[in-house]
Amino acid sequence: MVPSVVQLSAGKALTVRAAADVFLDSLGNSNTLRSYGIGVGKTAERLGEARPLSTVEDDEVGGTLERLWGEAAVNTWNARRAAVLSWLGWCAERGYDGPAVPAWVKRMPPPDSQTPARSRMAIDRLINRRDVHLREKTLWRMLYETVARSEEILGVNIEELDLAGRRAPVKAKGAQPRTRRRGAPREEFVLETVYWDAGTARLLPRLIKGRTRGPVFVTHRKPGPGKVLSPRDVCPDTGLVRLSYGQARALLDTHTAVGGVPGTGWDLHEYRHSGLTHLGEAGASLPMLMAKSRHKKPENLRKYFHPSAEAIAEVTSLLAPGDSRR
Repeated sequence: MVPSVVQLSAGKALTVRAAADVFLDSLGNSNTLRSYGIGVGKTAERLGEARPLSTVEDDEVGGTLERLWGEAAVNTWNARRAAVLSWLGWCAERGYDGPAVPAWVKRMPPPDSQTPARSRMAIDRLINRRDVHLREKTLWRMLYETVARSEEILGVNIEELDLAGRRAPVKAKGAQPRTRRRGAPREEFVLETVYWDAGTARLLPRLIKGRTRGPVFVTHRKPGPGKVLSPRDVCPDTGLVRLSYGQARALLDTHTAVGGVPGTGWDLHEYRHSGLTHLGEAGASLPMLMAKSRHKKPENLRKYFHPSAEAIAEVTSLLAPGDSRR
C-alpha cells in the first residue's frame, strides 16, 4: 500500500521508495505519470529503495542520472533529469529532508546547438594551471588521450595499469558478465582496452607514487564511520576511497565555471568529445575512430565529431587548382 502524504507527515520514515511512490501518486496526468515514472522509478531503484531519503547525497543523485542516461539521446537525458528534478523539488517543498539534483547535472542543449569541442590550447592551458591538483591534471589528460568514458577511467585500479604499454583494461558501458568459471569472482566481465600517450605517461607515475594497489584516483579524505564500501574501492595503503563521478565533475566545474557560477563550467564528457574531434581533424579514419572510442555503430560516433572552422578551411584548400598548392 502506498503511504499517503498525511501518513508521512505524521512521522512515518520516508524511504526513497516511499518518496517516489507518493510523488508519482500525486500526478494527475497519465502521460506525465508514464514519463516521470521511468525516470523517478529507475533512479529510486539505483539509489536504494529502502534507504531513508535523508541519507542520499546530491552527488549520488547526479552520478545515478549519469550512469543511467549519460549516454542517452539529448531529449531522453533532459526528460529523465526533469523528472527527478520535479520529484526532489516536490519533496523539498513539503518539508521532507532529502537531496537535490546538483548544479553540475545540466540540461543538455538540442543537437543543433551543441557546444563545439574544446580546443587543444584550452585543454592544455587548463591542465597546466598551477592551482590544479596533480590528481585532476592526470584525470583530465587521461580522459582526453584515451577518449574513454569518465566512469571507465575512474574505475581503473593501479594493479591494472600497463605503464610501459600505456594501456589499461576497463569495464565498458553495458558490459555483460561472461560465463563464470569455477572459483572465479562472482562478477567477471568482458573488458576492453584504452590507450594513452605521453602526457598521461608523464603524470601517472607521479600520481601513484608509493602506492601499488587500489583506485588510481582517490579522494583526499577517508570515508566516514559506518560507510560500507567494496574493498576494490579503497586504497589499502592509505585508506582513501575511489573518487566518484560526481566529485570529479564538481571539481572540473569549480575550475571552469563562468564567473564562478556553479553549473556553468566544462563537463567531463567534453574530453571524450574533444579528443575524437581532434583525431578526426588530424585525418583519423572513421574505422580508426570507432576502434579508439569503441563505438559499435558509425552513427553513434558522428555526433562527437564537430570540425573547427580552421579544420574545414584547411581541408577546403585541397580543392584549389594544382598550381596554387605548389
